[in-house]
Amino acid sequence: MSKPRIVVGLSGGVDSSVTALLLKEQGYDVVGVFMKNWDEDDDDPHCPARQDFLDVLAVADKLGIEVEAVNFAQEYKDRVFSYFLREYEAGRTPNPDVLCNAEIKFKAFLDYAMQLGADKIATGHYAQVRERDGKFELLKAEDGTKDQSYFLYRLNQAQLSKTLFPLGQLYKREVREIAAKAGLVNANKKDSTGICFIGERPFREFLEKYLPKKPGEMQTPEGKVVGQHQGLMYYTIGQRQGLGIGGQGEPWFVAGKDMERNVLIVVQGHDHPLLLRDTLTATDLTWVSGEAPHTHWVYSAKTRYRQPDAPCSLNHIDPDTVEVAFGAPQWAVTPGQSVVIYESQVCLGGGIIV
Repeated sequence: MSKPRIVVGLSGGVDSSVTALLLKEQGYDVVGVFMKNWDEDDDDPHCPARQDFLDVLAVADKLGIEVEAVNFAQEYKDRVFSYFLREYEAGRTPNPDVLCNAEIKFKAFLDYAMQLGADKIATGHYAQVRERDGKFELLKAEDGTKDQSYFLYRLNQAQLSKTLFPLGQLYKREVREIAAKAGLVNANKKDSTGICFIGERPFREFLEKYLPKKPGEMQTPEGKVVGQHQGLMYYTIGQRQGLGIGGQGEPWFVAGKDMERNVLIVVQGHDHPLLLRDTLTATDLTWVSGEAPHTHWVYSAKTRYRQPDAPCSLNHIDPDTVEVAFGAPQWAVTPGQSVVIYESQVCLGGGIIV
């Protein structure tokens, strides 16, 4: 009987490499695919795609698996990047990783893997899939400091049924140990940070290439002008760095954007009331099970990735919107970001904060 074929998304990093290694050891027929999602600046030092591909080839050679490179740059531009620019232009702060997972890694890549005869795909995400009563659940990773279920909340039953997350039960240090023991070239490679297509380069400089600058005033909620902003798209709610407002007293924070007047609203003090919210509304909802959760039960939610879960209830759900009420006020809730709902370790889904 032929072994099940698993197509692994290899990025050149240690996580996806160890994913392929573990599956190979478990006796699967493993094929690696390197996804190229960004074409604009192949010669840019901030874009390490060439080195990443060389690392993928070295790992594939070591593991004795076939590897292919596939270019999804057009799909990425159409489905992820155009949305990213539209959101910034509207004054919101999108999370492209969430969309990249839903549209590229678990749609375009999944479709491609099926053409290669895959039984399932696997990635190096820190998360878990569990089948219960014929339904697939998305669970947090064992390593709470690396858990990536927040970025995967838009995955549906069909996608989860075809997905493996072999690192879900492991801690990051164990992953590096496995890689070192196997002699993988990238065992100590630094994790990539930042948005994939921006890399390590300055964010403002990147956005300027695509969207026109529109400077304007920074004002307090009372209307006092305290500085000038470079363009509302460059700022996010709760931002403290780079405002250029000196003076005495507590530090300044971005608390809001008035798009019509092109004014950035700033306040003093980390705990200013305008930075705290005990309810939010989200739209563009997706639920992992295909069904909305109950209202008025106690769940927990994250309004940004690096944040402890906050107890909440869902007061009102219709097909398009949910109202989330928190037990304690949440700091710097940001339109365009995702709110992700959990029941203990199970990720139920979520939506985009409006």
